[in-house]
Amino acid sequence: MLAMGPVPQLTAHQSLVFLSQLGLLLGLALAFGRAASRFGMPALVGELSVGLLLGPSVIGHVDPGFSGWLLPQQADQFHLLDAFGQFGVVLVVGITGVQVELRTIRRRGTTAVRVSLAGLLVPLGLGVGAGYLLADRFAPHQADGHVDSTVFALFLGVAMCVSAIPVVAKTLADMDLLHRDIGQLIMSAAAVDDLVGWLLLSVVSAMATTGVRSGQLAATLAWLAFFLLFAAVAARPLVRRLLTLAARAEGPGATIAVVVVLLLGGAVATQSIGLEPVFGAFLVGVVIGTSGALDPVRLAPLNITVMSVLAPVFFATAGLRADLTALAKPTVLAAGVGILALSILGKFGGAYLGARASRLERWEALALGAGMNARGVIEVVVAMVGLRLGVLNTDTYTVIILVAIVTSLMAPPVLRLAVARIPSTPEESFRRAFLVQGGLVEGGLADNAPVLQTAGTASGT
Repeated sequence: MLAMGPVPQLTAHQSLVFLSQLGLLLGLALAFGRAASRFGMPALVGELSVGLLLGPSVIGHVDPGFSGWLLPQQADQFHLLDAFGQFGVVLVVGITGVQVELRTIRRRGTTAVRVSLAGLLVPLGLGVGAGYLLADRFAPHQADGHVDSTVFALFLGVAMCVSAIPVVAKTLADMDLLHRDIGQLIMSAAAVDDLVGWLLLSVVSAMATTGVRSGQLAATLAWLAFFLLFAAVAARPLVRRLLTLAARAEGPGATIAVVVVLLLGGAVATQSIGLEPVFGAFLVGVVIGTSGALDPVRLAPLNITVMSVLAPVFFATAGLRADLTALAKPTVLAAGVGILALSILGKFGGAYLGARASRLERWEALALGAGMNARGVIEVVVAMVGLRLGVLNTDTYTVIILVAIVTSLMAPPVLRLAVARIPSTPEESFRRAFLVQGGLVEGGLADNAPVLQTAGTASGT
């Protein structure tokens, strides 16, 4: 028998602060996200701005008293907000995986893979090189003063090479481009990017926690191989059976519960073997989406809840940890400008070169470069993982958040310029009619739902 007393409950003050945090973050995220959308910017930019406003960048300097009450530095209080955000990001990334349409990737196969790999390898190489150069100044020092420059460099490379399907899909949906051939190709290449990017993030995270040369890293990678094999071979029939049983229930509740349990199960599985939980959720999401037993209509309420409630709170929370006043330091500003330039050059340029190598026209290549350059959601998740693992400090974390914001802002105007010069095809008109009939564009689902609903359905047409 365990000789333990009862676990202390939350105090009234802790509950008050936590509920105040959630209410204020969600309310401001909604307002700022809507304002950003009105000015033609991704809602993500407004949601991140909430954290920047309430965190050390603004309120922390202007009104330290209020900031200290709303965001106390006690670990147990902040961990409540962290736990809520972790649950949100697992579902955000998992539902993103549900929308990955492997048939579209296979159909556009060579071109999508070539564009994606070029857009991955070029910025990855630039990021790793920059990471080695900046490690002594910007990598966090361990207790013994040691800096693991390899892990820092690889992590910076991963942060610079990812794309973001949710931001890409939302941008294309808002601009009425998902039915276009170029929109379909951008989504396919971004899906390949996500698959490889989450794999790289998990491997580098394992290196950060187990050591670069340790036997534990080899064991973790062996478990990763087993997990991938299980997902590819055995998981789909099991998931199909569970979803089929859930579909017999009246209403979407059972389907939503099963999907959430499966996503959390994937997160638990990869977390238990030393990898990032978001990778497990993403991979299980892909299995769910390709199982052939999921009715997107039954999942719509979960999509809307996740993207309208959980995601905004997570992004606002991410902004709380960034301190833009760090950019007042000349070294941090110089490093930030350099990393931003390399991120844009590597991703935009790599995707452009991959498109040209696939014999696409100049404007098509430009559109692909612009679409793939949008980092948004995934960049924020990578930054949060790096901060949590101690691979990034506040300065480098702030720089990566800055990259996420700037690259997300760049995509719409460049896409608008390029796509206007790409001729339409009859197939595109048919595809758009299908989307309109399904209520997925022009006044169909709620504002945040097209990020997920349209992405998955359109990519399968």
